[in-house]
Amino acid sequence: MADPTQFLRLVVDPHRLAILGASALGPIDASYLADVLEIPPKRVLSQLAKLQAAGLISDDRTLDLDELQRVRRQLPAVEPASDGVVEGPWSDEEAAVLRTFFRGDRLTQIPANRSRRLVVLERLVQEFEPGVRYNERFVNFKLQLFHADYAALRRYLVDEGLLTRVDGIYWRSGGRYDVDDH
Repeated sequence: MADPTQFLRLVVDPHRLAILGASALGPIDASYLADVLEIPPKRVLSQLAKLQAAGLISDDRTLDLDELQRVRRQLPAVEPASDGVVEGPWSDEEAAVLRTFFRGDRLTQIPANRSRRLVVLERLVQEFEPGVRYNERFVNFKLQLFHADYAALRRYLVDEGLLTRVDGIYWRSGGRYDVDDH
């Protein structure tokens, strides 16, 4: 990988970004990812090859953290964005939970504690407009902007009744609604 610009050009593709995120969790299973991403396994393998050629994924199909750190060191030092993720109708306690689990707009980890996880999920469901139907690919893409394990986030959102799924279509069915929106 020559520079951060090349890195961004490579990972701006949502499939490559999903593959890169999955590689952080362990070796890539192309068949499984093809099912999750709803693309042919051949496409997963071709995108995986591009990421390997760039040095981001090692021969064992896992994320090469050293290469990723090398790219990070080339980036200019920038202060994280303001607490935009915390803006909203949050109590002081909820805002504290959000600040604990988010760095900028990224979720650092999915809380194991259910009450904390509910606060995080409540924040994530705000990304979906009430009354709008979303296909699974869009939901995955939106959630992976926050965390690599978008499948777990999607499952938690459905299990907690914040999103509803029927025949691969999702819609917001819970969460707080901003009174200015209605």
